[in-house]
Amino acid sequence: MQGRVTTIAFRGIEAVPVTVEVQIVTGSVGFMIVGLGDKAVAESRERVRAALAACGLSLPPRRITVNLAPADLPKAGSHYDLPIALALMVALGALPQEAVEDALVLGELGLDGRIVGVAGVLPAAVSANALGLWLICPSCDGGEAAWASADMTIVAPASITAFMNHVAGRQALSRPRPQTRQIDPFVADLAEVKGQESAKRALEIAAAGGHNLLMVGPPGSGKSMLAERMPSILPPMTPATLLESAMIRSVAGDLAGGRLELNAPYRAPHHSASMAALIGGGPRGRPGEVSLCHGGVLFLDELPEFASNVLDALREPLETRRANIARANARVSYPARFQLLAAMNPCRCGHAGDLGHTCKRGKSCAQDYQARVSGPFLDRIDMTIHLDAVSPMDLRAPRGEASSAVAERVRAARERQAVRLTGEAGELNAECSGDMIEATVDADEDARTLLDRVSGEQRLSARGYHRTLKVARTIADLAASAVVRRVHMAEALAYRHAAL
Repeated sequence: MQGRVTTIAFRGIEAVPVTVEVQIVTGSVGFMIVGLGDKAVAESRERVRAALAACGLSLPPRRITVNLAPADLPKAGSHYDLPIALALMVALGALPQEAVEDALVLGELGLDGRIVGVAGVLPAAVSANALGLWLICPSCDGGEAAWASADMTIVAPASITAFMNHVAGRQALSRPRPQTRQIDPFVADLAEVKGQESAKRALEIAAAGGHNLLMVGPPGSGKSMLAERMPSILPPMTPATLLESAMIRSVAGDLAGGRLELNAPYRAPHHSASMAALIGGGPRGRPGEVSLCHGGVLFLDELPEFASNVLDALREPLETRRANIARANARVSYPARFQLLAAMNPCRCGHAGDLGHTCKRGKSCAQDYQARVSGPFLDRIDMTIHLDAVSPMDLRAPRGEASSAVAERVRAARERQAVRLTGEAGELNAECSGDMIEATVDADEDARTLLDRVSGEQRLSARGYHRTLKVARTIADLAASAVVRRVHMAEALAYRHAAL
């Protein structure tokens, strides 16, 4: 007696087809699962045994072998429960093979026969659609799976009994509908920030072009408050980015109720975060914060307090827009197109440079503190701005410009970029290669002369030169100018000169 069902194994956000083969023969009684599965897969036999018993189906006293093919591909996770159970039912004759023919199956089982939600349903559904298969998944994940295709057949039962009733025609399961979640309106509004007009301007430029921004200022100057309001001025993600971001979060099990979020993600990990937490890793090569905020913002507060090796590990994702994770038994790559916002105090005491303040540690307080952030990492920061403490007069001032007004200017600037970069790889100025930005930036002679002179005087690297050019192009886009002029270049160079 044999049964066969198709499921998947995850390699990053890629879903690799896996065939679950079940054979029941006479011989010594046993239940074995082979095929390079992890601990969760090995424990699957007990969950499957209990779930089938709850449905009134006991396993015979024979030798049961479950093979997960290909056998040399590592298998991890609890989503193999349902495929194994259905293949067993086919082998026992309780379910016709035709009922699961051309279906991709995944789901965890409860001991009472319930089908529990699992991670990775969205990439599994996308893979099933690409392979011409239909999908069987937990009911709680049906809204997530429905995004893969409007035409693909999706059956999302809540239990094994519900699936059997559906197959027998006693209870028809309707196709799940795509589910979304949008945070609107934003609770944090830019109008709540008193003073710091130059910082608000820098935040608007960074949002319009997707530039990395570092804010340096004393405690209480509003650095974290500004960063938290960045999502309120960003436009919704494009459909392609939304799908990629949702697939990453699905693999990580981070989609609440299977609902896709339309707003750009915002992640702010604590400075004690490890390299695996920030970049990704672990035994299964799970995505880290840089991938979970794909298409959105990664905010690093108290930047020098992060471990130096963790910050330096960010240099590659900042350049390549991908997080490559290599382990002895796995090598995966996740998309990591994010915008970096960072904040730090000027020194450990936080008041270096303030009028009338003398640090007991002397100049070494600021030098030692700032030296924790490497030069190559800072070279990848497009814009740096220094904030002063907010004065009592600023605090008594009325509310400033609302996020909605700034968001409209950001949207218009991004539309100009999209028109100019049509057919190119990058959608934003910050994503353009050096050759691309040189070809698409129309700068007048005064702007070019200023950039060349200051680059020589300040010994800007080639990366710094091109990043300054990108920021100048974004400033021109905000001004609705087709040409980058001297005033735009001067402002871009000011953000570059403000570096530590």
